[in-house]
Amino acid sequence: MTGELPLMVQTTYAELLDRARSDAFAEAFPADGAFTAKTVRGRRYWYFQAGSAEGRRQKYVGPETPELLDEIARQKSARAYQRDRRGLVATLTRVGNLPAPVPAIGALVAALAEAGVFRLRGVLVGTVAYQTYPALLGCRLPATTLHTQDVDVAQFEDVSAAVGDVTRPMPEVLRSVDASFRPVPTMHGQLVTSYTASSGLRVDFLTPNRGRDSEEPRSLPALGTDAQPLRFLDFLIRDPEPAVLLHGMGVLVSVPAPQRFALHKLIVARRRRGDNAKRDKDAFQAQALLNVLFDRRPHELLDAWREAFGRGKTWQRLLSEGVGLLHPDTRDRLLQTVGAARTIVPGLDLRFVPERATYDAERCAIRFFALAGRESVACEVGRESLERLAGHGALDRDGMLATFRQHRDRIESALRARYLTQPVETVGAVRVLPDDLG
Repeated sequence: MTGELPLMVQTTYAELLDRARSDAFAEAFPADGAFTAKTVRGRRYWYFQAGSAEGRRQKYVGPETPELLDEIARQKSARAYQRDRRGLVATLTRVGNLPAPVPAIGALVAALAEAGVFRLRGVLVGTVAYQTYPALLGCRLPATTLHTQDVDVAQFEDVSAAVGDVTRPMPEVLRSVDASFRPVPTMHGQLVTSYTASSGLRVDFLTPNRGRDSEEPRSLPALGTDAQPLRFLDFLIRDPEPAVLLHGMGVLVSVPAPQRFALHKLIVARRRRGDNAKRDKDAFQAQALLNVLFDRRPHELLDAWREAFGRGKTWQRLLSEGVGLLHPDTRDRLLQTVGAARTIVPGLDLRFVPERATYDAERCAIRFFALAGRESVACEVGRESLERLAGHGALDRDGMLATFRQHRDRIESALRARYLTQPVETVGAVRVLPDDLG
C-alpha cells in the first residue's frame, strides 16, 4: 500500500537525516586534527589529518562540493555539537510506522557505517536500501518486500583504489557483530566476495563490471575485501544519495537514487534465470517505487530513463522487456512519463472484443473494448471522426452507430496504430482522432 506520509513524519525524517550527517562527520573527524585539500586531475579532494601513536594519519573525506564545505565549516565551529537521535527514530518507526530493519541487519549496517564503508563511498544496495526509500521519498511502500537476511554493498573499483583510506579488515568488522561470520569460498583461490554467519546473515560485496564479462573477483582496497563484478551496476550506484536506516540512533548510509534503483530492478528482473521468486520481487519493488516517482520525481525518472535507454541495444531490450512485467497502469504511466510508445513492449498488441458498441451521450462518442494481454482497454471514437468517415456532418446517435458498424475495421486499425505507436495519452484507454482516419 502506498500513500503520502504525514508532514510531521517527513519533517522528522529530514531533521534526523541532517543530524545523522552532522554527527557522522563529527565522529569520523574529531577535534584533534585538521582538514586539508589536494587537487587531483583538476578536482579538489579533502582529507583529514590527525595524530596517533603511530604518527600522523590521513583519512579521506570526499570530493569538494558546496555541501562538503558547509560540513567542514560547521565542524570547525561546532565539533562538539551532537544530539541524541533515538527519539527521532522512535517517532518515525512507532508514530510514522516507517520500516525498520530486523535488529541483526541494523547492527550489521551500523558496524559497516562505523568502520567507514559509506564514508569511503560504498553504497548500500538491495532490499536493505529499499527499506530507506519510504522515509526518503515521504511515502509508504508495500511491506511485503522489506524482509531480508542479506546486506549488499557496492563500490566502484577505481574509487576504492583512489580514496587513499581503508576500513578495518572486513572480517574483523563483521565479527564485531557476529563472531560466527566466515568467508564464503570461491573458485578463485583466496579471493572472497561474501561472508556468512551461522544465524543466516550474509554480506555480499559488489563492483561494476565495465569491461569484458568476467566472474573473477575484483579488489576493493578501501574496504579490505574483494567484490563480485556485475553488469549494469555502474548505472545503479552512480550519484548515490544519503539516507538513514532506522536502527538505533539512525544509521547514515549511501543508497542508489530511487529512480535508478527502480529502472535497474526492471533490468535485473529480465536477467533472472530460473528464479521466479526473485524476478517477481524485483518487478514488485520497481513497480512500487515507480508509482511514487511519477509524482515525486518525474524529471529525475525521465533523465535516468534517457541515460539507461541511451546505452545501447542490450539496455533497450532489457528495459523494454522489464516494462512488460509491470501492471498495465504502471506501465502506461511510465511510458507517459518518459514519452515512449507502447510498441517498445515486446508482444503487446490490441485485440478487439466482438461485442456490441454503445453510445455515450455525455462524451458524444461510441465506446467499445479491446484486450491488450489481459488488460481491458476502453476504446472510443467521437462524432467528429465518424462524420469524417460518413462524408457529412450532423450525425445523430443512430447515424453514429451505423457509421461505426460500417467502418469498424478501419476504426479498429486506426485505434491499434494509435494505441501502440503514439505516446501514451490516457492510461488504459485510447481514442481515435479524425486525422488518424485519413
